[in-house]
Amino acid sequence: MKNNKLSILLRGIIQENPVLILVLGTCPTLATTGNVISALSMGLAATFVLVCSNAVISALRKIIPDTVRIPCYIVIIAGFVTILQLLLQAYLPSIYDMLGVYLALIVVNCIILGRAEMFARKNPIANSVLDGLGMGLGFLVALLAMATVREVLGAGSFAGIVLPFMDEIKIPILTQAPGGYLVFGILIAVMNKLTEKRGGVKKKSFSCEGCPSAAACKGGCDVKTEEKEENVNV
Repeated sequence: MKNNKLSILLRGIIQENPVLILVLGTCPTLATTGNVISALSMGLAATFVLVCSNAVISALRKIIPDTVRIPCYIVIIAGFVTILQLLLQAYLPSIYDMLGVYLALIVVNCIILGRAEMFARKNPIANSVLDGLGMGLGFLVALLAMATVREVLGAGSFAGIVLPFMDEIKIPILTQAPGGYLVFGILIAVMNKLTEKRGGVKKKSFSCEGCPSAAACKGGCDVKTEEKEENVNV
């Protein structure tokens, strides 16, 4: 049981990292990783919303009608984002101003809505909280990794603290959009290589099994399969 819960927690950090493996939430990732402080703030904010929304959605999973579950999820997520916005505006206005519109856009962050749909609505509260925490920490780690590279090498500072030895070798383009995409791509490549060596990435076999449209296109799939078999025989 403990190993199962630990695997749920660690899965979002390594094997299914939402940014570097699943490539989700790229908009806030690229926008808030220009410096470490904004990346840390966005990561913690998203983690808070992930954990809270997963817990509530899991608790209400047997009550929410299946036909309107997505609107209900959005309302729940928006409620926690609003709470977060009000708290930051009242007690940490500098962070609130730094994150700007990207704080409100957590409502439509595909990581949060995706975990609600794929995990929280099917699992008990404890597991859903662990899943939200793991995915949130994975998001936070990815943001911090990107922000550290971009700020140190691009601005010659770390968390706003100037690094004198980086003054003459900094690369300003890394703090801009093109540099963000470059660092993002490199980190994805590194992460894929590491998980591949650890056996964390498995090659997927593509088939109609599990596809929601399998019943509708079954005939077409069968025809294509038969054609492929004929070509092979020929």
